[in-house]
Amino acid sequence: MTPTLMLAWKSVRNRRLTACLTIMTVAVSLVLLLGVERIRTQAKSSFANTISSTDLIVGGRSGQVNLLLYSVFRIGNATNNIDWKSYQEFSQHRSVDWAIPLSLGDSHKGFRVLGTNQSYFEHYRYGNKQNLNLAQGRAFDGLFETVIGSDVARKLGYQVGSEIIIAHGISDVGFSRHDNLPFKVVGIFAPTGTPVDKTVHVSLAAIEAIHVGWESGARLGNTPSAKQLEQHNFQPKQITAMLVGLKSKIQTFALQRQINTYPQEPLSAILPGIALHELWGMMSVAEQALMVVSGFVVVAGLLGMLSSLLTSLQERRREMAILRAMGARPRHIFSLLILEASVLTFIGIVVGVTMLYGLLALIGPFVTQYYGIQLPLIMLSYYELALIAAVQLAGTVIGIFPALRAYRQSLSDGMTIRV
Repeated sequence: MTPTLMLAWKSVRNRRLTACLTIMTVAVSLVLLLGVERIRTQAKSSFANTISSTDLIVGGRSGQVNLLLYSVFRIGNATNNIDWKSYQEFSQHRSVDWAIPLSLGDSHKGFRVLGTNQSYFEHYRYGNKQNLNLAQGRAFDGLFETVIGSDVARKLGYQVGSEIIIAHGISDVGFSRHDNLPFKVVGIFAPTGTPVDKTVHVSLAAIEAIHVGWESGARLGNTPSAKQLEQHNFQPKQITAMLVGLKSKIQTFALQRQINTYPQEPLSAILPGIALHELWGMMSVAEQALMVVSGFVVVAGLLGMLSSLLTSLQERRREMAILRAMGARPRHIFSLLILEASVLTFIGIVVGVTMLYGLLALIGPFVTQYYGIQLPLIMLSYYELALIAAVQLAGTVIGIFPALRAYRQSLSDGMTIRV
């Protein structure tokens, strides 16, 4: 350790309280900057992994973002439905390995109801090609059985054996509820951090059964009882969308073109990855705003350090004069102040990185469970290291201002301070 650096370290130790406050200011600013960056990158990754292993999403003719929003994220409504015959034709296509039908339109206390079949449990993937797992119970088998997402169970206090009433349409009001046809909860999905957690899953046959006696969203007279409906073999007439998995990725664009030019009805087939990229691009303004805010916080922290150094410099003018009297040259004083700023910034960075990993270890599991954002304890990325280097450089540059002021103070000025 050089004499100047040793002197800078002893000077920092001599002003412990002020130094600790400055270090914590830099540390908290860095935690926010790196935290926002880590959440941004992991949220983007989790967002892209909402659905995986699905090659095409097929729905009524629509824009690809709208189709993605209502079929995967349960946001909005379809412009048109798909005829069941069209689903059967494409699900049996020579290049199709599996197809998952999706029927939307009903709700339960603010949560969307999804009609589907056993293919959903077998082939739906999310994240890194992860399967859907049941935390409790089993998949639905009977007509009026349902499997609910983890958020539905947690927020509404449901468990296996609970009964729920489905409402027609998005608004769950008294006149739109299927009161005489309660569903029994037979399974609860394990948390996925995806829209699956906020969805009530029933069979396609159940969707058809509960709408017997309804027309255009209105109940026409008395509807059959559950026992009467269970005697029938219901088959859907239409579905909202379908997820398609192919036997070979090479056939993706050929099938997409065939679906988009299907003569029987207007359909749209989209690639989930491209649609997700476009949707994330639309949200980039919020992403950039977060980075700007965290950047300003770092600037505020560095300005606080500058203010602290300038304030302490006024109190240390006699100290500087004594150093000059002992033979220290102006450049030594200049170097001392810059080194102090660099040491404070460096310690603030070390404390900030330690605090960041501590917070990730503490809140990571909860964020993953409730928001689906993975926050792994991985090494700092090159971009994060570049941000840290920029903070260190800025802290050093900040030290130039008090250093110049100290450099210009004369020996006589320091020895004749008025108290």
